Amino acid sequence: MLEEAGLPPGVINFLPGPGSVLGPIILPSPDLAGVHFTGSTGVFQNIWSTVGSNIRNYGGYPRLVGETGGKDFVFVHASADAEAVATALVRGAFEYQGQKCSAASRTFIPRSLWKTIRELMLAQLAEIKVGDVTDFTNFCGAVIDKTSFTNISRYIKGAERSSACKIISGGGTDSSIGWFIEPTVIEVDNPRHKLMKDELFGPVLTVYVYNDRDLDEAIALCDKTSPYALTGAVFAQDRRAILAIMNALRNAAGNFYINDKPTGAVVGQQPFGGARASGTNDKAGSALNLLRWTSPRTIKETFVPPKHFGYPFLAPDLPQDD
Repeated sequence: MLEEAGLPPGVINFLPGPGSVLGPIILPSPDLAGVHFTGSTGVFQNIWSTVGSNIRNYGGYPRLVGETGGKDFVFVHASADAEAVATALVRGAFEYQGQKCSAASRTFIPRSLWKTIRELMLAQLAEIKVGDVTDFTNFCGAVIDKTSFTNISRYIKGAERSSACKIISGGGTDSSIGWFIEPTVIEVDNPRHKLMKDELFGPVLTVYVYNDRDLDEAIALCDKTSPYALTGAVFAQDRRAILAIMNALRNAAGNFYINDKPTGAVVGQQPFGGARASGTNDKAGSALNLLRWTSPRTIKETFVPPKHFGYPFLAPDLPQDD
């Protein structure tokens, strides 16, 4: 299709393969012009480190754009619609088994709404079927591979052993016919718990319940307790609260949602990307991103060039008449 659009053969090449094989060949090349990467934070940091250590070998400074991990939040205000929150949490956390960089994986809920949201969420989770994705009645399938299954299971087992955690739904795992993990909701009493900070990339939602009077503190915790800043959402019916929370969390999410789950950015309508440990926030799918890969040149043409180096201010002052 690219050739039919007019690009000469070979301008664009598709080279599938593991990063461990392609990276050592491509990254040190003197001809490297740039890297547009989507993947884990750790891998992108290694790419940046490799490029930095080879910077004197390149013909130009390579441009680096990354869209990496996330620990995406749903922040709930006391004025929120509890039913809408429960639905957003179920969809946002467990669609695609939570295997989306934008998946809702932590939520801050006021104590005044927690009981209602909890009951509504558990009722919806009870309807969810997990199994073979070729059966469209299954809402969740298996996680991607054994490594992912093992990592997520380790966090769940750690929560089971911890007095600071309470598994309120799910927690089951089954590797007998595939890498299946139940949609799991864990309540923590410490907003700085690793389940509120680490990206799991799986069907695990962590809940921290805050006292209504501690709203400002909860907002600050949401902003500072995770290194990521990819997506996030606020649920509230109070417009002043929406604006205040949106402003306070302006650096916590590159894609911010109001009364909606923090997933499902529409290509061409919602340019995507985040900052901090989530990437360079160059907004894939937008003109902003496209401009990162252009090399601008400015041109000046003079139609009446000067014929002597001197400027008028260099002329000596004329004597003044008395």
